[in-house]
Amino acid sequence: MLGKTCLVTGGAGFIGCALSTLLAETFETLVVVDNLHPQVHPSATPPDSLDPRAKFVLGDVTEESTWDGVLAEYRPDVIIHLAAETGTGQSLSEAARHGRVNVVGTTVMLDALVRFEIHPRHIVLSSSRAVYGDGAWQGEAGRVFYPGQRTRALLDAGTWDHEDGHYVPASHVGTVPHPTSVYGATKLAQEHILEAWCTAFDSRLSILRFQNVYGPGQSLINSYTGIVVLFARLAREGKSIPLYEDGQMIRDFVFIDDVARAIRDTVKNPPPSVRRVDIGSGIPTTIATVATFIANHYKAPDPVVCGRFRHGDVRHASCDPSGWSDLPGWQPRVALEEGLTRLVDWIEREGKL
Repeated sequence: MLGKTCLVTGGAGFIGCALSTLLAETFETLVVVDNLHPQVHPSATPPDSLDPRAKFVLGDVTEESTWDGVLAEYRPDVIIHLAAETGTGQSLSEAARHGRVNVVGTTVMLDALVRFEIHPRHIVLSSSRAVYGDGAWQGEAGRVFYPGQRTRALLDAGTWDHEDGHYVPASHVGTVPHPTSVYGATKLAQEHILEAWCTAFDSRLSILRFQNVYGPGQSLINSYTGIVVLFARLAREGKSIPLYEDGQMIRDFVFIDDVARAIRDTVKNPPPSVRRVDIGSGIPTTIATVATFIANHYKAPDPVVCGRFRHGDVRHASCDPSGWSDLPGWQPRVALEEGLTRLVDWIEREGKL
């Protein structure tokens, strides 16, 4: 056992449930705090996939009363902070909601820890590749530049790529964060807030910047949880999957089991102070590749480029696997084709799409 108590915020969600058994086997007490938001939990009950050994607390991380109740009973040695509002597009129209949960929720948690004189040994933050925005691009003669967010004029004109360059996979070591969405900005704010607090109170901090996480257990009703489920829904209905822009946007898809192991390994190997790790497959994959695989699986019509776009979306996103050395022993194990097959098989068993 690594310690007596681990507390997971947002622990009844996709990642939290997949992680719960690993944590229940690692700690004497596992506490899960979640507000069971109806966008993710329509039944307002914890999922069956949440390990039964977890002590579930219904509560909102933005409310002081939630923290007062939890910390009066438990003194966490480790906190895994998963609670967050997600969704690039949604964050543009519901910016206050994202700021309240992601930023204010984090500060309310930290103030409560100070109030109860609790200084966790280790805090793990679930961050996002969204902090990089459009990331770094490389032009002629190896010149690296940061093009920033694509403007409405460029997107309206169908100019998808940034001119005179190609995308460079993101690395926490060399890529400067520059969010192009409200969601990404709130995740970067979380990183800065926690780094300042943990440094002052001598708590270790691990920041895991996740790429596109997918797999069984993903919400089948929340349209902001990922494109893979959306593609499966359309293909299962015999519809053609629409490819935004030209379908050649790059993403890095990482399977949920690999993400759960990454968090577990992070907890087992705390850093000396602050650590950042990019968690992905390290394999750039076009959206069209994923759509075609799913269409073929369901014998649906071929995906069709529709030319539509979403503001705040980045052109490409993937990570540089060289940074995994900061998390000794961790490597992704599940290849994309295997992972997609496991996901669609699970969807068929669930029968909810």
